[in-house]
Amino acid sequence: MTKKLGELLERLEYRIKDNTGTALDTPVTAVINDSRLVCKDCLFICIQGANRDSHDLAAEAVEKGAKVIVVSHDVVLGDDRKAILVYVDDTRYAMAFIAAAWYGHPAERMKIIGITGTKGKTTTTYLVKSILEAAGEKVGLVGTIETIIGSEHIPASNTTPESLALQETFAKMADEGIETVVMEVSSQALMLHRTQGFTFDIGVFTNIEPDHIGPNEHKDFDEYMHCKGLLFKQCRIGIVNGDDENWEKVLAGHTCTVETFGLNAGNDLTAEGLELIKKPGELGISFLTKGLTEIRAEVPTPGRFSVYNALCAIAICLHFDVTTDEIENALLSAHVKGRIEMIKVSDKFTLMIDYAHNAMALERLLSTLRDYHPNRLISLFGCGGNRSKLRRFEMGEVSGKLADFTIITSDNPRFEEPLDIIADIETGMKKTEGKYIEIPDRKEAIKYAITHGEPGDIIVLAGKGHEDYQEIKGRKYPMDERVIIKEILEEINK
Repeated sequence: MTKKLGELLERLEYRIKDNTGTALDTPVTAVINDSRLVCKDCLFICIQGANRDSHDLAAEAVEKGAKVIVVSHDVVLGDDRKAILVYVDDTRYAMAFIAAAWYGHPAERMKIIGITGTKGKTTTTYLVKSILEAAGEKVGLVGTIETIIGSEHIPASNTTPESLALQETFAKMADEGIETVVMEVSSQALMLHRTQGFTFDIGVFTNIEPDHIGPNEHKDFDEYMHCKGLLFKQCRIGIVNGDDENWEKVLAGHTCTVETFGLNAGNDLTAEGLELIKKPGELGISFLTKGLTEIRAEVPTPGRFSVYNALCAIAICLHFDVTTDEIENALLSAHVKGRIEMIKVSDKFTLMIDYAHNAMALERLLSTLRDYHPNRLISLFGCGGNRSKLRRFEMGEVSGKLADFTIITSDNPRFEEPLDIIADIETGMKKTEGKYIEIPDRKEAIKYAITHGEPGDIIVLAGKGHEDYQEIKGRKYPMDERVIIKEILEEINK
């Protein structure tokens, strides 16, 4: 594929340094932001990263054959006649527009739904996909767990891909006949302009809590909120959780029309009559919606946050040609890998896998499960190596306070010793009266939980969620808890 430089820059403000006077007619053979992939007559975009500035590699890129260099400040090329310099204010912002143009603006051939928020993004994307597909839509998904294009499932490396990868994905989806894309939009992605170059048809805000604040993320909560809010200057319709105390701050300066959902009166879509549901090996909740539509809904996951996720998905899908029956049936059958994922092992007790890997998420999950009055609430978790010790202390303390029994095990030890990590978790546990056991081998820990399950127990395997590996000493080893559970049950049955 070849495109003229002028085509790639048509929606950008820029300044060109060129000795020929015909720069915009220059054919470009590829758009590259990785110096290792530079090829003849390509356009190379210099990016300022956390640890390296590829403006320093501009001369090297020209020597390798790059014809156009996109920069935000002056660079030394040696022989300026070999390349065209394009100056922009922000090369990441420019890259998003150039990427969209390179792939032929594929987002304009589909409806794009972007969901941002601290919690609930992943679950809501799958709920929306399930509902819209029940109504006959061809839906693509981009998120934390995977990218889905038709029958193809591609494991994700980022919640929201870099703009070049995202536009390539959009192009593949459009070519596959995808009509609607539902995607998670992280605050990092918004801050780094990964989703520029197109307009979302619907932007969604689920909630916000202090998170992702620190080095290489956000300097404080205000910046975090500001970055979330950027989505609502880039969408046509905004759908927001009106119960979140910060929603108006997040939407400050928005340019879209706004709808609200929540449990409190005054929202455009609300829920009432919440009823907890307990079935053999399964927990759920039902409710009646009011306002924009009236639906008697039931979801096979527990707690009030499940209602918020469902309300959000309903509010989105009301903008499509979907019947109430299709919504009800889709909600009842929707499941998300690693997000309160029920694994049926017995009619006597309930076992679930969840991605809760910090104290805030674990506290929220265990508090929700307490409402179902289990015989015992069992918490099994570990913590990642080469990460903050504070997280270990906090998770140990939360589990000690809220669970009846805790099984401390290994997660991704990385380059630390599992027993050292377990000792840190134990420090937090000892601040409480909580009972616990330490079983470093995660499979043995899960086997202990299953074989010691009592009638009415709720057992939570926390931390790994959708992950299907364990990282040890720089290597990733296969470890999927669903597979482990299956193996354990086969061993028990023998």
